[in-house]
Amino acid sequence: MEQVNRPARYDVRGLAEPDADAPRIAEVADGRARFDAEGLSTRQINLEIRRLAYEEGIDDITVANPAAKHSLGVGILTRCRIRFEGSLGYFACGLIDGPEIEITGRVGWSCAENIMAGVVVIRKNAGSLTGAALRGGDLVVHGDVGARTGIDQKGGTILIGGNAGSSTGFMMQRGRQIICGDAGHGLGDSMYDGAIYVAGTVASLGVDCVEGEMSEDDEEMLDRKFGIYGLERPSSFTKFVCGKKLWNYDNLEANERKLVL
Repeated sequence: MEQVNRPARYDVRGLAEPDADAPRIAEVADGRARFDAEGLSTRQINLEIRRLAYEEGIDDITVANPAAKHSLGVGILTRCRIRFEGSLGYFACGLIDGPEIEITGRVGWSCAENIMAGVVVIRKNAGSLTGAALRGGDLVVHGDVGARTGIDQKGGTILIGGNAGSSTGFMMQRGRQIICGDAGHGLGDSMYDGAIYVAGTVASLGVDCVEGEMSEDDEEMLDRKFGIYGLERPSSFTKFVCGKKLWNYDNLEANERKLVL
């Protein structure tokens, strides 16, 4: 059968309306919905999630057997809870604004990219570029994360229960990263603002990333975040911030630029 690509329909809020092609297979009881994604395409899974959240107004959705498909749970712009029972592939749960998402397995590259608000909790490990360009909300990874986690982060909090790969916090602009394990080379390279807290060792700091002073507000924030997500907090953290030498880089003389880099 020839596939027909219809233009998306949008409601008055600019949100895409539910699509008639949604499989409509979810079982709904007591305001909760659950469906088995085995054999469904990425498009079908996402359409069923959107149908339940937008058309049916269900605020508690469980997706079984996601089978590590890519680009699942993206573009959800409403308050709801979504639980994926299994692992997801690349670009999962990006561009969201409001939902609370739990992933019981692992995730591939670029999970939770460009979150505006909401929560994403990953129970196992995550790949590189996790939380890229994060703008708000909380991203919690119980395991390890790959390289360039939180690159170009603009807000929100990334909490990592394990180790973080190289260039974590690269070009960070705002927000917080909390790393319970070790951090790889180039931590906070070229960061402009924000704070990175590391409980373990740091292989090396990036350009213009320096150690900062822990305050009572920092300790209170850490206690609060670990309490919210039921994670055991390490006894101590080292705080890293921007050294501000790059803030006026374009105005420096050539010999001064060499000293900074």
